[in-house]
Amino acid sequence: MIAPWFEDFEVGDEFNDVPSVTITDGHVAIHQAQFGDRLGLVLDHELARKVTGHERPLAPSSLVCNIAIGQSTIPSQRVMGNLFYRGLVLRQPVFVGDTLTTSTKVVALRQNTIKPGRAASGMVALEIHVRNQHGDTVLLFWRCPMIPCRDRDAETGWADSFDFMPADITEDDLTAAVPAWDLALLAGARPTVGEAILVEARDTVTLAPELVRLTLNMAMTHTDAGRSVYGKRLVYGGHTISTAAAQLTRAFPAMASVLAWYHCNHVGPVFEGDILSSRLTLESVIDAGSGDIGVVQVETLAERGAEAPEPGKDIPVLDWKLAVLMGKES
Repeated sequence: MIAPWFEDFEVGDEFNDVPSVTITDGHVAIHQAQFGDRLGLVLDHELARKVTGHERPLAPSSLVCNIAIGQSTIPSQRVMGNLFYRGLVLRQPVFVGDTLTTSTKVVALRQNTIKPGRAASGMVALEIHVRNQHGDTVLLFWRCPMIPCRDRDAETGWADSFDFMPADITEDDLTAAVPAWDLALLAGARPTVGEAILVEARDTVTLAPELVRLTLNMAMTHTDAGRSVYGKRLVYGGHTISTAAAQLTRAFPAMASVLAWYHCNHVGPVFEGDILSSRLTLESVIDAGSGDIGVVQVETLAERGAEAPEPGKDIPVLDWKLAVLMGKES
């Protein structure tokens, strides 16, 4: 499969020749071993039946997002780094046994400013639409990989605006995505609104290429150090997000699932062996009937080893604002 350079893209290009994925117990087990997610509706099948009314176990929202992103990487095989995600809302819950099919479309292109000594590159805005086996939309969101040009001195003229990608998610969007579950069974403690919490238990990044392969991610920089602008394998951004999500579940024991991402910005690279920590702030709470929606700001930091330019220093790597579905406060 030919990996496109930035010059090869046109607005309107579609990339749909990717296998659909049926989520199995094996996917869930491997994902759990990598991240230690503590979502009760994933771990406790009896509780999940009572809350969701569904006979099959709930799939982790991080796994669903990772598979969706992996399925969208045909156009971003040469990615230098994924810059951000926008407008991601989990519109339908996904259960083990569901099949996800993803279509990806180029909706805008913008070349980066050419600077002396730096090879030409550009940003590709991708619209990603994920459906389940019934044709229902599970996810519709945007992401922006940075792709190198074939010609180091290329001037493509692409200068599209990216303002169409939603900068916010409305309360109506969130409440429309809340499933008809008995969330009263998940009542528990939660952080105080406005309180910043540093999750003390940090996580070391391991098995990064394994997640890439599990989710069909074709970005070469994640498995081949020779394809990385850093001279070593760049950890897939979804790995960082999934680690932050797992750390989030330690602070929100009554959390049912991730509902939406307002924004998710990769503000620094992550490498195998980095030690990740997260600082969380519950910004607000929205009444969702039997449960609540919590709006949370997450900043994830990476500490690098002795070989790093500034060993021992926490480096910001993720700026993530999301909405989580949770039970009422007990």
